[in-house]
Amino acid sequence: MAISICGTMKSNQYKRALGFTWSYWKTYPRSMSVLVVLLLAMIACDVMLPVFAGRLADSVAVSMGGQGPTSEQVQVALIALALLVGTEAFFTLFHYNTDKIWINLAARVMSQLIKDAFYRVQRFSTDWHANNFAGATVRKITRGMWAYDELADTIILGILPSTLIIIGMTVMMSTQWLEMGLFLAVFVMIYITVNYYLASYYLAPVNREYNKRDTKLGATLADSITCNQVVKAFGAEMREDGTLARVSEDWSHHARLSWGRSVRTGLVQQIMRLIMLLGMLSLGLFFWAGTRATPGQITLVLTTFFVISGYLRHVGMHMRNFQKAVNEMEDIVGFMEQPLGVLDRPHAQEFEAGKGVITFDDVTFRYDGQTKPLYQSFSLTVRAGERIALVGHSGSGKSTFVKLIQRLYDINSGAIRIDDQDVSEVTQESLRQAVALVPQEPVLFHRSLQENIAYGRNDATMEEIIDAAKRAHAHDFISNLPGQYETLVGERGIKLSGGERQRIAIARAFLADCPILVLDEATSSLDTHTEALIQESIRELMEGRTTIVIAHRLSTIKSVDRILVFKEGAICEEGTHNELMAKSQSHYRALVHAQAMEMSRTDDTLDLVG
Repeated sequence: MAISICGTMKSNQYKRALGFTWSYWKTYPRSMSVLVVLLLAMIACDVMLPVFAGRLADSVAVSMGGQGPTSEQVQVALIALALLVGTEAFFTLFHYNTDKIWINLAARVMSQLIKDAFYRVQRFSTDWHANNFAGATVRKITRGMWAYDELADTIILGILPSTLIIIGMTVMMSTQWLEMGLFLAVFVMIYITVNYYLASYYLAPVNREYNKRDTKLGATLADSITCNQVVKAFGAEMREDGTLARVSEDWSHHARLSWGRSVRTGLVQQIMRLIMLLGMLSLGLFFWAGTRATPGQITLVLTTFFVISGYLRHVGMHMRNFQKAVNEMEDIVGFMEQPLGVLDRPHAQEFEAGKGVITFDDVTFRYDGQTKPLYQSFSLTVRAGERIALVGHSGSGKSTFVKLIQRLYDINSGAIRIDDQDVSEVTQESLRQAVALVPQEPVLFHRSLQENIAYGRNDATMEEIIDAAKRAHAHDFISNLPGQYETLVGERGIKLSGGERQRIAIARAFLADCPILVLDEATSSLDTHTEALIQESIRELMEGRTTIVIAHRLSTIKSVDRILVFKEGAICEEGTHNELMAKSQSHYRALVHAQAMEMSRTDDTLDLVG
């Protein structure tokens, strides 16, 4: 029963991997057709090679008497030689063209495959990315790309020609001696069956475990290197060395298991080929002793063995590689099968940015895995150009409010409209291009400062980029860098300070010039002096735009038009700072006073929420 279930799982695994591979091959019908024709021509050459070798041996053996060969015998031998060399020459020609077409096709398919995987991973939900290591994801994609290469090579250049050549050789030998053909047919079936079970039930389990450790090793390396600043800050280099050592030892253990079983499988295959050699030559000598075989036919048997043995050796290797490639393709095939987080509607229109009126109309929203909705019949209208601040305890629904505006999640019921356009009926790309986000912890690309600022609008001129940097008070520090705007910022902007990264993010928002602005405490990483400079720029940036501030600091929200106090997914209070502080039982006032007690100072840098 267990074997049956395991067999069904493996069959489904093979079906998924082969279906995935075929989905790319079928997009290149001309190249695939030419490849099949060339492979068949190569196989025909291989089948005929032992025949011509046997005829050459027979023509030489006939002349081996007391007298030299006659001119007719020499002519026959020369014809056999010409056929033999000509066959090998055609094989070489066909092989060269096969490889030439195949490498061009493989390069195109692998390029498309990695682009498709990247396309899907980029569009998976924010929850998916939060729950998956970036390093592990990269490892899975690149490993899947090379696994496709190995699987495709195994099928087109390995299993397919090997199978056809063995069938051709078996048929050819059957025309000489039926017994030899039957022996070959039975032996090859046993050989392939044994190799299938070795690959599926002996190699596959350890390969799968090895792949898991391989992914974990890559993820551990990426995680530690990315967080190198934290490692250095706590003097934890030795601790990270120990962590990697444990992961590496686990990887090494499973690598030895996988590779060891591969070596033992190769030994079994070599023993089986020795048995085939013994059987074929024994039958050949038996036929020769009974005058049923000539010396040339014995040469035919021996040459056939070497040809078939070479292909069988490759069959064993290809079956191991096939199973290994199928295992390694599981992740990338899973990426292709996994539904995207949020999809554009079939007839979604481009979002047309207006004045920035935001409306939540009876919205109910529940995160996956939660039984209780965060928002229940939630309604709110944000007027065009209005500046609002969202405050409340962690988990009260502030960040979710912004994520739903960007349509990072689909709501369960109700509607969210921006400028009278339902966000679910427009393309996500055009919608998000109308919302400029300055996060609390900005992430930069390992690209130049110019490229990072221009990410908000990729058609911006250099003059516009510099102007945005000046308005964000970033131009001065950029000008002092050796490379100025061409300076590479390092992975995630690690070469810049927190305040410098924040100013680049603000400059990016200036340049984007969107009707809706989201500030997730955009000045939290700045020192007091820099904050004072940039507050004026922030106020300028807010002017004429609908602005949503996820508030942590009092100085950020004192001048907003309306403060929305969130509690358990609902707005429990709203008003200006002065209006809310004037209410003795105000939840907002309680938040301010509670956190004032936790702070060592009571000025306008007071945190409002944790």
